[in-house]
Amino acid sequence: MKVVVGISGASGAIYGIRLLEALKQVEIESHLVLSDTARITIEYETNYKVEDVIGMATMVYENRNLAAAISSGSFKVDGMIVAPCSIKTLSGIANSYNNDLLTRAADVTLKERRKLVLMVRETPLHLGHLNHMTAVTQMGGIILPPVPSFYHLPITLDDIVNHTVQKALDQLGIEANLFNRWDGIEQRI
Repeated sequence: MKVVVGISGASGAIYGIRLLEALKQVEIESHLVLSDTARITIEYETNYKVEDVIGMATMVYENRNLAAAISSGSFKVDGMIVAPCSIKTLSGIANSYNNDLLTRAADVTLKERRKLVLMVRETPLHLGHLNHMTAVTQMGGIILPPVPSFYHLPITLDDIVNHTVQKALDQLGIEANLFNRWDGIEQRI
């Protein structure tokens, strides 16, 4: 299995990092592209260096390289996850504005009818944001904002991050066992 991972410059770089860690853990080939601002956000928001994050991926591409393997539909992958996905990246994908590799790879994923999962990281949302999300959804993409849930009784921030990352992986049929799944509540009668 091969998964393209895009990390944009939105807040929440840890989602992309944890995604790469999970893919490595379950031995799935990852193809990474970082936006220029992702490189800044990674080092600002986390204890990771960009080189550490790059080292987690099977293959890494420069965002300016529109001739990279992942820019073509003939390069077979099983899907793509953008974590986090900035509004700028969302807008580029929604409008098929392929000015960099991250948006081009997402566009290719959609045109090839492969799974594209966008962890859109913004709040509050205005109508323009919602329209872009609607457009991507109509093209077959999946909008999966990192919205925490609490039924798995998280204790740490990592627990919350892991839950969202596993939800994204679920869209591609990948089990990394990152949280305890809901199995119902016994109700007394």
